[in-house]
Amino acid sequence: MDSIVSVSSGQLRGVVADGVHAFRGIPYAAPVGGANRFLRPQPVEPWAGVRDAMVDGLIQPQVPMPPPFGAELPPAGDDSLNLNVWTPDPAATGLPVLVWIHGGAFNAGSGVEPTYEGTSFARNGVVCVTLNYRLGAQGFLHLADHFPQFPDSGNLGILDQVAALQWVQANIVAFGGDPGRVTIAGESAGGMSVGTLMALPEARGLFHQAVPQSGAGHNGVSAETASHIALDTLARLGVAPGDVAALAAVTSEQLLAAQAALTAEVMTSGKADLYGDLNATVMPFQPVYGTPVLPQRPIDAIRAGSAAGINVLIGTTMEESLVFVVAMQAMFGDDKLHELTTSLFGDEAHGNAVIEAYRSARTDKAPHETVAAIETDRMFRVPAVRLADAQVAHHPNVWMYRFDWRTPIFGGLLGACHALELPFVFNTLSSPLAAMFAGPEAPQPLATAMHGAWVAFAATGNPGHEGLPAWPRYQPATRPTMLFAPECTVVEQPNESELALWDGVI
Repeated sequence: MDSIVSVSSGQLRGVVADGVHAFRGIPYAAPVGGANRFLRPQPVEPWAGVRDAMVDGLIQPQVPMPPPFGAELPPAGDDSLNLNVWTPDPAATGLPVLVWIHGGAFNAGSGVEPTYEGTSFARNGVVCVTLNYRLGAQGFLHLADHFPQFPDSGNLGILDQVAALQWVQANIVAFGGDPGRVTIAGESAGGMSVGTLMALPEARGLFHQAVPQSGAGHNGVSAETASHIALDTLARLGVAPGDVAALAAVTSEQLLAAQAALTAEVMTSGKADLYGDLNATVMPFQPVYGTPVLPQRPIDAIRAGSAAGINVLIGTTMEESLVFVVAMQAMFGDDKLHELTTSLFGDEAHGNAVIEAYRSARTDKAPHETVAAIETDRMFRVPAVRLADAQVAHHPNVWMYRFDWRTPIFGGLLGACHALELPFVFNTLSSPLAAMFAGPEAPQPLATAMHGAWVAFAATGNPGHEGLPAWPRYQPATRPTMLFAPECTVVEQPNESELALWDGVI
């Protein structure tokens, strides 16, 4: 059975299955090859007749993610600015809308991953939208100082997300959605994207609630550093600044190769400090602040009230970084641990005190486990707390969570790791990601509880529901946090002693 709707560019034919109407591969902007490559998203050409929206669209060209996140990639190409919509009924009115922004370190991922299947949201009365946006150098190569004709090039991936949200404002009524009830949500780089959109002047009014998962507002590269990265990338491509013809001749494959080589050098050469801000991150291509599009680092803009009035649900997993270090645990002996803490906290004595504090607070005291605990806080938990503190000063409707269920696969080595919560949020425990990370015994009641919280938040602005204990709003003094586990509980000030170690550092 099919379903036909009319949007601003023409008619679309989707599929109806089990009472859910699904429309896939809908273009929200023009292809981004050729003359459009380093420009803001351009309008879609209208089409005649009824366009099939029954299969996934192309994804953004990318280098596969390393294990364990890597998988065979769907077809990619320049016509990648497309989105997917799941709705219970296009003839409905006023339904809440959840727009999902995928993660992948701003270099990988897509909105067509099976984990992000929006059927369960639609069955629970929420119109779900997933999208693709430009990645890596194509989305975040800051050319403005070297090619003035591309002033916004360092933030094209974020501007693509803005264009998708503009499309939602113009068209979601055709799917039964309410453009005045839009929640944006995302995980990892998607969570960082949510934090960026909370700070972005051009995004104001396009959404009303935000869910940054395992990503907050401390991300971004300064314009100065991003200009240096761009110059390095151009040199790898053999393109001189200002040589528009040479830049236009660069293929997508060449751009990806240069991006991969630069990223590998930053990650492995020990020269990250040469790139300024990259000393604290290994993502050379991400939103660029200190620019007309993004004047401030997101957390600074949010502290100044850029997202006043936006309801926020924010959190992390308990052991985010275990998945990044467990396969390389032999690299993380005591010497590496002391090197890390000395670098982060300024001197050896301070670093040693931090190591002792983390070890005394937990039973998992192997060097790689301590590294993972420190990196979990540095990259994820502390930025989430800082964003919650910043936002609640301007708006009281902030809630915090932590995902605590530890996966039993690989002998439990991954713990409650990065991205593990995704199939619980989407209620897609049968997806490949769930099979890989959560295993066959993943608790469905936990997925029901967590998915229900996201549905409730999208629908009412409050994630509490009858399947959870009472969930107070966030307050900096007590930090009430919902712990998602087989038995969900609310605790106050979780790991407060460790959080205090980061005062003045992050």
